Amino acid sequence: MSPKDRTRAQRREAQEPTELSNPVPWPVAVIAVGFILWGFWYYFQNVGYPAMAGDRRSAIVIDPSASFDGSVVYAGNCAACHQGNGKGLAGVFPPLAGSEWVLENEDRLVQILLHGINGEIEVAGVTYQGVMPAFPQLADGELAAVLSFIRSEWGNTATPIATAAVEAGRQRFPDRDGPWQGGAELNEAFPPES
Repeated sequence: MSPKDRTRAQRREAQEPTELSNPVPWPVAVIAVGFILWGFWYYFQNVGYPAMAGDRRSAIVIDPSASFDGSVVYAGNCAACHQGNGKGLAGVFPPLAGSEWVLENEDRLVQILLHGINGEIEVAGVTYQGVMPAFPQLADGELAAVLSFIRSEWGNTATPIATAAVEAGRQRFPDRDGPWQGGAELNEAFPPES
């Protein structure tokens, strides 16, 4: 290529791009400053409240003499794992329908809900390995209602559990701070009925 051709080619080329100075449009800047000022105002309006205060609504106080619907408590706390039909999920979550853990020893069943289970448990001849959370935050009446519900649904015909049985269950192991370590520990504390 001749020097003359090179010069023509160079003239056709655009200049290298350069960064131009583009300020933020003033309406966007005003909105951003407004959000920042609102954030400071909101923060200083809420100083002095502990983080645990949340939205500062009143806590719900449950009337201990109130009656509870066990099916509603079940739907809100248990159905996700044990399913609406009580059959659980094969190999993952054990069934409650026809389960010896539901039908036999009511004290043992109360303890399962109060403390939860972590580990291996055999239900209806199938071994499950997993974790069931505890529900000590539920009122005694709610626990009694849900336990009575699962003992009388899906073909189960066990007697209902009284609120007094749940109250007694709370007092039975006051120093326990973790879940039961599987079915073996539960059977040791509550020997199966023969």
